[in-house]
Amino acid sequence: MQPEPEDLGGGLWSVPVPIPDNPLAYTLVYALESPRGPVLIDAGWQHEDAWSALRGGLAAFGIDVADVRGVVVTHYHPDHAGLAGRVREASGAWIAMHPADAGIVKLFRSAGQGGRREFELTALRRAGAAESELADRADGPRVSPPALPDREISDGDLVDLPGRRLRVIWTPGHSPGHICLHLEDGDRIFTGDHVLPRITPHIGLYPYDFPDVDPLSDFLGSLDKVSAMSVDEVLPAHQYRFNGLAGRAREIIGHHEERLAEVAALLSARPITLWDLTAGLTWRHPWADMTRQSRRMAAAEAAAHLRTLETRGIARRDGADDPLRYVLR
Repeated sequence: MQPEPEDLGGGLWSVPVPIPDNPLAYTLVYALESPRGPVLIDAGWQHEDAWSALRGGLAAFGIDVADVRGVVVTHYHPDHAGLAGRVREASGAWIAMHPADAGIVKLFRSAGQGGRREFELTALRRAGAAESELADRADGPRVSPPALPDREISDGDLVDLPGRRLRVIWTPGHSPGHICLHLEDGDRIFTGDHVLPRITPHIGLYPYDFPDVDPLSDFLGSLDKVSAMSVDEVLPAHQYRFNGLAGRAREIIGHHEERLAEVAALLSARPITLWDLTAGLTWRHPWADMTRQSRRMAAAEAAAHLRTLETRGIARRDGADDPLRYVLR
């Protein structure tokens, strides 16, 4: 059941904004009070129901969306950045994002849907996907890229929030420019999707063989980074607030180390494609029952784990032919 908007004290409110037809159900949008107007942390999915929930939730605390000063986007994904542009249209607010994610938004907007589709098909073929996986578009409607940010914020920056100290912590992994935000005057940390209380965020490599990037190693390093912080309350973008940041970060690290061992166990001296390896892993649902989109996300997750095994010297690519194949080093 979706929670109600809540006054968290200290000039901070949370508003659950629904995500249509998604098991996550909602994004928790946070509003921080300042003398020059509230600043939102994330904005929610671009949908009329979500927009109504955001406006109504803010209004419950006497906040008009037209008075919003700015929107800090923890990362570019549509359940976080989707409504940022609409908030800006309604209020003239600025939108802030890390440069790495701002670059992705610019790339998506310049490529258009046709370019993104061709990009995806090339990646699937190189991964070893069957032609039946390419015959039709992925399940569900295509999502338009979010609005371009007005400002770029980097690790260690203070957000433009008069009278308060909200510091940016760059935590790449779930996205290249994912950020957490430490409210230093309230001893709270907003973790976006980086650290969630019961689930782990999707860590994927797109395209599946993109060179010189290692999102899972980045993510594990980001978990180490935040686990060293002494902070009281954790405010994630999904599920619920909790305490014990360091312990939860260590649990997530342990989960991925187990997953890395599972991926390594499927490798041998015999080359295997990414697609076949992905099909052999354990997933929440059987591979045969998964939608096309779910399989593509699973392949991206497997690719991220493979890349970390390459970085650690455990796996390697076998030649450079299409499709790519991997073996134990």
